[in-house]
Amino acid sequence: MTVDLPSIVGGGYGDFWRCRSRYRVLKGGKASKKSTTTALNFLIRLMQHPDANLLVIRQVMDTHRSSTFAQLQWAAARLSVSHLWKTTTSPMEMTYLPTGQKILFRGFDDVYKIASTTVQHGYLCWVWVEEAFEIVSEEAFDTFDLSVPRGEVPPSLYKQTTLTFNPWSEHHWLKKRFFDTKADNVSTFTTDYRCNEFLDDADRAVFERMKHANPRRYAVAGRGEWGISEGLIYENWAVESFDVDRLADEWKYRRVYGLDYGYSNDPTAFIAAAVNPVDRVLYVFDEFKETGLLNCEIAARITRMGYGGERIRADCAEPKSNEELRRAGIYRVTPAAKGAGSLLHGIARLQEYRIAVHPRCRHTVAELSSYAWERTAEGIVNRPRGGDDHLMDALRYAMEDITHFRPAPPRAKRMTEGTVLAEEMRMSGV
Repeated sequence: MTVDLPSIVGGGYGDFWRCRSRYRVLKGGKASKKSTTTALNFLIRLMQHPDANLLVIRQVMDTHRSSTFAQLQWAAARLSVSHLWKTTTSPMEMTYLPTGQKILFRGFDDVYKIASTTVQHGYLCWVWVEEAFEIVSEEAFDTFDLSVPRGEVPPSLYKQTTLTFNPWSEHHWLKKRFFDTKADNVSTFTTDYRCNEFLDDADRAVFERMKHANPRRYAVAGRGEWGISEGLIYENWAVESFDVDRLADEWKYRRVYGLDYGYSNDPTAFIAAAVNPVDRVLYVFDEFKETGLLNCEIAARITRMGYGGERIRADCAEPKSNEELRRAGIYRVTPAAKGAGSLLHGIARLQEYRIAVHPRCRHTVAELSSYAWERTAEGIVNRPRGGDDHLMDALRYAMEDITHFRPAPPRAKRMTEGTVLAEEMRMSGV
């Protein structure tokens, strides 16, 4: 069976597709088809080179399931070769049946474990780092890069690491490493939604609205340009990997949850964070953001995530929605306070904190990168620009439970867990 490859892949990626540089680095806006094109490219390459194998990396192993693993399976179906590929989830891998070649999936959580990855057939010569923006440490990347891909390869093959990502911040090491300094062994590419001929008119209309309503967001999410820091409301934040369960063992931390309602044009946004008001540190560890959710679906989503019994601060402008969530089992949903000055007060409160965002919370990263003060002809004014700020609102709501909270001094370590909890509840007015 033959397939018409140009009609399947589309245009805009010719140089990327043919690139053999040691580092092939692609930043792109949303809906730029960068991930799907990369998946198609690797499947074609593997089937053309019977001694090649592929290692696919993401910061968090679990995120492969709904991203790269699914994209590569989609690519096999798109190319009508699914019957030639065997997929397994434990371990997560894909095997090309005619030759035994492998696509292996790993998380960047343990870079030294990745370095020991081997294949039984051929050479582990290609690496795909998806959502490379999640890799916070350049030093960790260097450690990994020295080990994989490894060794000599025959003349018919070549070693290459492909990095794909959304360019949320100009301060990320990826910009300085690959884009600011030109090197012979590095090829960089930037793509956006305009090269995706598979979008329909409704999809393109989303970007056109963004272009006029939120130019900063459009520049990054639409055009694939680097996020900039000028005028950002929150500047002291970073993407970091952390174990939230370990934070729970420290007496300084308290978990908070916020919910901002939406439906058609605006998404519903939920956020979960661990807050340390003593050292002014906040860790965002979970989220969801989606349009078209009914209240019963919101309740089901929160329950599945394991937060159904938690106290959740939600938009007070939606009393009916809050009541429907309670009837659906989210009994502790509580209206957030709104009124004159509440927006700026909540922002000022959060500006006191260093904010760390887990790599899986991509929507939070996107909003923090574009949440900016309004700009007029006279300059920046003390008013947030409206637009993509739903998780930012949810985070402000969640922090209301911290406003009057004063953690117990270190002697609390000698109290029982129940005594500490009771004291925290008393001090916060719960």
